[in-house]
Amino acid sequence: MELEGMAGWAEETEEPEKESPPATCWDKFHTTISNWMLPTDLRDKYLERANCLPPPIFIISISITELAVFIYYAVWMPQKQWITLDTGVWDSPFIYRPDKREQAWRFISYMLVHAGVQHIIGNLLLQLFLGIPLELVHKGHRIGLVYLAGVIGGSLASSIFDPYLALVGASGGVYALIGGYFMNVIVNFKNMVPLFGIFRILVIVVIVGTDVGFALFRRYISKVAGPKVSFVAHFAGGLAGMSIGYTVFSSFDKNLIKDPRFWICIAAYAAFLIFAALFNIFLSPAP
Repeated sequence: MELEGMAGWAEETEEPEKESPPATCWDKFHTTISNWMLPTDLRDKYLERANCLPPPIFIISISITELAVFIYYAVWMPQKQWITLDTGVWDSPFIYRPDKREQAWRFISYMLVHAGVQHIIGNLLLQLFLGIPLELVHKGHRIGLVYLAGVIGGSLASSIFDPYLALVGASGGVYALIGGYFMNVIVNFKNMVPLFGIFRILVIVVIVGTDVGFALFRRYISKVAGPKVSFVAHFAGGLAGMSIGYTVFSSFDKNLIKDPRFWICIAAYAAFLIFAALFNIFLSPAP
């Protein structure tokens, strides 16, 4: 009897198991991001250290800068309208122009200038929708590397394959993010719920198809007055993303410097840069 009483007392004094705290909005937010951006085996590691510090400074800063430049040219420069920018943009020191390609900064600064409302809105929505989650996972220095690789690759490719046309817009950088994300979806497809993987691929295809369609419309069909601009940067940025971007985004929580794939991509990209520079100096048919 005494033993039974002691056993009963022990059962009564056992502490109840502590319940885990309910998930907060931020927890649900980061869980959603991990589901969209990372394969299954890396999600727990991300969630252990998930926070918004540092915040997605790069993609927000570049978006604000692009919007500010667009507003400046739409409101205060000669055309004074918003639908399709003309004279002010053409005379901008930022735009890439084949007759001014000796001004090397234009191969990067063209990303700050956009051709019209639909152009700026499309690029901003795409890079914020995809860039913010990517930057929360991979941080600003990696996102900046991929974005700028697409921007520079886009302008250099345009100078080779569309040498007589000007170039505006951040599509090269945006498509670099899309290309890197797309490759990760394809490679990690087997780790996803099939319908979820298919949905992500379809979203990318619809977005890219719509944006490229508008670019082709502006180039070949639109009767709006003003200089035509190249769309080659879309494809070149996508290729940069599918190579450099894929390597960067698939190396979550790893040191890129120790990844041989990263150096292979960098070597190939450097070879392209050298070829493009020599082409523009010695072989370009543009004035």
